[in-house]
Amino acid sequence: MPPSLSAVAALPQLGLTSPTGPPPDTPVLWVAVSELEDPTPYLEGGELVLTTGMRITAGNAAGYVARLVERGVAGLGFGVGVIHPAIPDELLTAARAQGLVLLEVPRPVPFIAIGKAVSRMLAAEWYEDVTRAYQAQRELTRAALAGPGRLVTRLARLLGGWALLLDAAGDVRHAEPTRARAHADALAPELARLRRRSPSPGGTPEAASLALSLPGEHIAVQRIGLGGRPRGFLAVGTGEPLPPTAHTIVGAAVALLTLQSETPRTARDLRSALAAVLLDRPAGGPAGGSALPRGPVRVLACAPGKGGTGAVLDALESDPAGERCLPLPAGRRVAIIVPDGLAETVVSLLAGVGPVGVSAPAGAEGVPPAPGALAPALRRAEEALSAAVRADLPVLHHADLPGQGVLGVLDPEAARAFADALLAPLRAERLDGSVRAYVQANGQGETAARALGVHRHTLRTRMRKAAEILGRDPDDPAVRAELWVAFAVAANEGDRIRHVGDSTPEPPEIA
Repeated sequence: MPPSLSAVAALPQLGLTSPTGPPPDTPVLWVAVSELEDPTPYLEGGELVLTTGMRITAGNAAGYVARLVERGVAGLGFGVGVIHPAIPDELLTAARAQGLVLLEVPRPVPFIAIGKAVSRMLAAEWYEDVTRAYQAQRELTRAALAGPGRLVTRLARLLGGWALLLDAAGDVRHAEPTRARAHADALAPELARLRRRSPSPGGTPEAASLALSLPGEHIAVQRIGLGGRPRGFLAVGTGEPLPPTAHTIVGAAVALLTLQSETPRTARDLRSALAAVLLDRPAGGPAGGSALPRGPVRVLACAPGKGGTGAVLDALESDPAGERCLPLPAGRRVAIIVPDGLAETVVSLLAGVGPVGVSAPAGAEGVPPAPGALAPALRRAEEALSAAVRADLPVLHHADLPGQGVLGVLDPEAARAFADALLAPLRAERLDGSVRAYVQANGQGETAARALGVHRHTLRTRMRKAAEILGRDPDDPAVRAELWVAFAVAANEGDRIRHVGDSTPEPPEIA
């Protein structure tokens, strides 16, 4: 709101006084200095007019006041001590009679000081309005994240009135407060005007909003949607006409509701594709084929830090490459299906979010993955992530895991049968731990003995016994390789073979 005349008159540095009584709260829209006998052709109304009375006489004072009152000025400031030592009695009498507020401006106060003071007050009010509108938009945006109902509730409270969200047919979707539903029937005839479309490309533009004034109530209705056919309507009602700031707030609400109603084509395609996967139907149709990433793809597993899974999603949304990814938050981790060609770009987006495990490429060239086809890739990404966490690495590819290239091609069932057969006699004699340490030390007895905490002669005795049981020499590189594979397979549970190591990898959280 602009500053009031009473607020301007109260500024102590100006020393203004009012011989016509206490100044009212009439808004002052601007300050105009004029010595014309009739300045009204150059006024719009709402100004504080300043004059020294150069053209005012006893005979024209009443007419001068009448013209100012008719134009709707906020008040008249009269500078004394320049032309007139005091406000002329005829002017004062006419002002009192016609309801014009007079302010006496002391001789030492230049008119420009009053103009600057009002300008500063207008700027402060403008800044406050902008700040209020910005804060309101932030509140509406936060509310919109919880759905249109929460947004409508917040809007009504910001305006100090009521709000209605109607669908395209005019039925109430959300009302705040609940009694606002009663306005829907009265608005029904008006909605038809907002539904009309232009008769041709060069026709009259379709109406986007309308305003209604009822006794004690001011209503504004806006259509929601970008196309020729509205997707809904937003109606708000207040006891007073909406100021410009409130119109800005309503416009922000309409924009947010439009964004929610105008589902992007890519999101529609994605939902269609996901439905195809869930229904185990082909995803190669006009929608599914464009939404599902086509092979080859990689699966990334990320363990975000303090930012949580939201930090991963925010990072993906910061770059167009993220739009072609399919993220799946689960617990403290996020799995992401990424086209192979964008894998490194997406990994760089996640830099600083948390460690990342990357699977090898999966899927056939140009073909969307079939349901369940990426489960092995997810497991490998999880294994790489677990290893990255243990090694404190920002990113680790599954192919870079020690020995994983060999283990990855083994058939789990056959490999487990081989490991059980090879290690069973060692376990029976409780020699498997010593042999494993010897193999991991690459046949270095001193290193293995230290790892076991035994004397090297003790380990040598155990290894001679192990050789007798196996019927093979553990110092033979081929024998040690078979033992390494057996221990690697035995270190895992279930139906998969993961990275071998002294410590058991963390169980995957997404798979």
